[in-house]
Amino acid sequence: MQFDVVIRGGTVVDGKGGAPFAADVGIRDGKIAAIGANLGPGTRELDAAGALVTPGFVDIHTHYDGQVSWDPDLMPSSVHGVTTAVMGSCGVGFAPVRKSDRDRLIALMEGVEDIPGTALAEGINWRWESFPEYLDALAAMERTIDVAAQVTHDPLRVYVMGDRAVHDEAATPDDIAQMRQVLVEALRAGAFGFSTGRSDNHRGNRGEHTPAAEAAGAELSGIAAAFHEVDHGVVQAVSDFDMYEGPDKFDGEFDLLEQMAKVAGRPLSVSLMQRDQAPNQWQRILQRVDAARAAGLDVRVQVGARAIGVLLGLEATFHPFMGFPSYKAISHLPLAERVAQMRDPAFRARVLGETSEKVAGDGSAIPPLADMLLAQIEMIAMRMFVLGEDPNYEPSLSESIGAKARGTGTPVLGAVYDALLEDDGRALIYFPLYNYQHGNLDELHTMLTHPAALPGLSDGGAHVGTICDASFPSFLLQHWGRDRDHGRIPVERLIQMQAADTAAFVGLHDRGTLEVGKKADVNVIDHAALRLEPPHLVQDLPAGGRRLLQRAHGYRATLVSGVVIAENGELTGARPGKLLRAGQS
Repeated sequence: MQFDVVIRGGTVVDGKGGAPFAADVGIRDGKIAAIGANLGPGTRELDAAGALVTPGFVDIHTHYDGQVSWDPDLMPSSVHGVTTAVMGSCGVGFAPVRKSDRDRLIALMEGVEDIPGTALAEGINWRWESFPEYLDALAAMERTIDVAAQVTHDPLRVYVMGDRAVHDEAATPDDIAQMRQVLVEALRAGAFGFSTGRSDNHRGNRGEHTPAAEAAGAELSGIAAAFHEVDHGVVQAVSDFDMYEGPDKFDGEFDLLEQMAKVAGRPLSVSLMQRDQAPNQWQRILQRVDAARAAGLDVRVQVGARAIGVLLGLEATFHPFMGFPSYKAISHLPLAERVAQMRDPAFRARVLGETSEKVAGDGSAIPPLADMLLAQIEMIAMRMFVLGEDPNYEPSLSESIGAKARGTGTPVLGAVYDALLEDDGRALIYFPLYNYQHGNLDELHTMLTHPAALPGLSDGGAHVGTICDASFPSFLLQHWGRDRDHGRIPVERLIQMQAADTAAFVGLHDRGTLEVGKKADVNVIDHAALRLEPPHLVQDLPAGGRRLLQRAHGYRATLVSGVVIAENGELTGARPGKLLRAGQS
């Protein structure tokens, strides 16, 4: 039997959770045609000896909503084994939109997701107003991997309510009915669901709350009723669970989201992380999720692969001295000139003698949390780490910049300052913000192994100057499946989680496992050689915008619909990817 492609001699991890086994994989017409020993020849043969052969990964939490309209490749996700990316997370997106509101949505995405507004303004082609037109525009473009889109609450609210779509303006019954109908139209056109964002840390580029941040229960449930008109779709919510308003607000917020899920009658996912400001909240979330599941609701938690952290640097969006008056005076200079100034002993002494001015507040997209942290630099330096050439995302607190400085009697603030100047000012400092209260990922292990857990929160395409968490899929396999000293998770479970489980959750039943007849989205991974490179800044966004990229060693090949889209970590230029439409074959 002749095949288009044969992946020969590998160890198959089929995504179903069972033990890996030796087999060849034959592909014909974009689908898995055979799995077994001694398969016939292929027009193309891939050597998988010593490697794992897995399904392609399905990332259910990305922010490529704007980038997808100009960029066919969607790096870095496409070089980390992701073959399907779901956009439209956290309630922010670009459809539906009236021409008069385009700049408003750009400003919102710039603030919430740290994507340069100039890049979005120049890059987005705006060949749509309605959500079905948005899908049509995406479908008309060749692309490397498959993409799927959810309807997001903020643009939906702006589209219906116009200037009244501010966080403290209640939607009228007529507004809610119109939003529901627009969502029905989008779901019928192929939208994969609906997302809403309720985080106080999400602000527009002038510091304002997002339009739907405090939407009442009547609005959420009224919109969710749109799912009665279709038989597909999921609901996603990102919430602080009123962390900043006191613990007594928690149950009220969860009740509201649970009621939305009940009305929708569709699966719901909520974000889960351990926050220092409410260190036990994640356990309360899991308790409520367990109770909801016991009552028959399909509620899941999206969990990151590592600490939810930021990368600090002179070229990044944030660094510890950005609010210091003397630094602010040179912040407009090119990097080389800034570094030269900062290396001057008199300038260094002047900066270290200052305190930070406020960087958040009115007119700023920076969340208030930043000012809280800047006021405690010497303390938080105990959780700042030089990332280096071999990134360690679970370092001991004894390795922190602060701990090393104290151990040598060096002033902590000066040590942070000097760390920023390494590599001629291009050094990055890793600051694990959430999921790292105790200096390890033990609590995250509990989250990842919970039966309701889905790997998510990678934010591919977003926070381009602060994180590069689109590498989560690779980190899961490298750290949790191979390198961690204790609490490793079996590789077959990790593959199942980020392929089969994520695909099934969003309703993609044609992929996620390696089975005859399934879509031939496949990774060939040298697991022993899998290694993350350090993130680095590139200037490849429209209008000269910068973003962080991170690559990985160990991916021998990634296939989408049987076509090799990446080999040895480099894209081939092949573009078999499609826009997916939920509820349609």
